[in-house]
Amino acid sequence: MSRHLKSQSILLLAVNGLFVLAGALSGTFLNVYIWKVSQNFTLIGWFTFCQQLALGLTFWITGKWVKERDKMIFLRLGIVVSSLFYLFVLWAGKHTVDYIWPLGLLFGAGSGLFWLAFNVVYFEVTDMDNRDRFNGWVGILGSIIGIFGPWISGWLISVKHGDTGYRLIFILALIVYGIAVLLSFWLKKREHGGPYSWLEPVKKLHKGSPWRQVAPSSAAHGLREGVFSFLINLLIYISTQAEWRIGQFSLITSLVSLVSFWAVGKWLRLNFRYYGMLIGAILITIVIGPLVLWKVNYMTLMVFGIGTSLFLPLYLIPVTSSVFDLIGNSKESVEKRVELIVLRELSITVGRLAGTLLFIVVYSMYPHMRTITWLMLGVGAAPVLSWFALRKWLKRGVKAA
Repeated sequence: MSRHLKSQSILLLAVNGLFVLAGALSGTFLNVYIWKVSQNFTLIGWFTFCQQLALGLTFWITGKWVKERDKMIFLRLGIVVSSLFYLFVLWAGKHTVDYIWPLGLLFGAGSGLFWLAFNVVYFEVTDMDNRDRFNGWVGILGSIIGIFGPWISGWLISVKHGDTGYRLIFILALIVYGIAVLLSFWLKKREHGGPYSWLEPVKKLHKGSPWRQVAPSSAAHGLREGVFSFLINLLIYISTQAEWRIGQFSLITSLVSLVSFWAVGKWLRLNFRYYGMLIGAILITIVIGPLVLWKVNYMTLMVFGIGTSLFLPLYLIPVTSSVFDLIGNSKESVEKRVELIVLRELSITVGRLAGTLLFIVVYSMYPHMRTITWLMLGVGAAPVLSWFALRKWLKRGVKAA
């Protein structure tokens, strides 16, 4: 099979890029917007928890319709629901903090709908030979968007001063979502699958199944992601009191990430996934060290950000590609691809929820910045556990190569 990407893969990358761009323009500053009103880490933690809970439930419940009906409907529906979220935020304004639970659930549902449909279509338009390349391009696009999206938003907020700037970036996100919906109509309709098995994710966890390795690995991956997804931009704003610094941070780290994702996507081979993932997991843990050893400020956050951007692709591309290779490992797995993607996402969601709950509970008991940095180190080491759980499946990939 060719390692080159086909037209449908490129079109799917474009739709994904627009969805991510909308999030970069507005979602990057969403938690900062809530923080400026509430000054409450715990509240933002619960907002994130709601998103993650809704995302996991949406994956499981809508898996039936994604498998048995047109996947593109749910891809577009995810974009539309995400747009509705920002419409509600525009309507609520500073009273958004009064609707944390319903808004968090709405935002998570939109993300769940989009990413479930995207992951299923992504599996169908790629194969083992070009999956690493596709994931490399996903990372490259995410990096390019990370360079310009948050920087533009941070500049607009600074120029427009406060609430006006935030409303403007939320409107821009709505426009980008609209373009993404239009572009998605050029994606071909995918074939319907067979009947959806609600309990298939549970059945796959029987003794001897490789999913007994993949599920814990995915949960460990989510443990880090759940906390870091909302915390980093908040720490930058708290340290600098300037939104444009978040844009600057994103610009610099995304430039580094762009080169790193390109290099790993281009040169990583099956026989290096085992060691590549381990090295990446160790290094993205080590770069948290400056935040623990020294004071949390813009410089230590920048060291952490650049280090993470440089080494994350070594971990992220193998862990993603290996799981999807397992889904394509047999005819039976391919037929159950929707259920298996749901299993992967439920595992990640369990990790995200556990990480976020751990943050909420521990910080509520010890509300200090030192608590946050030690928590970051603890959950930030979870990728090493992810590699440990997946190591046997990775070794099989090395032997196959």
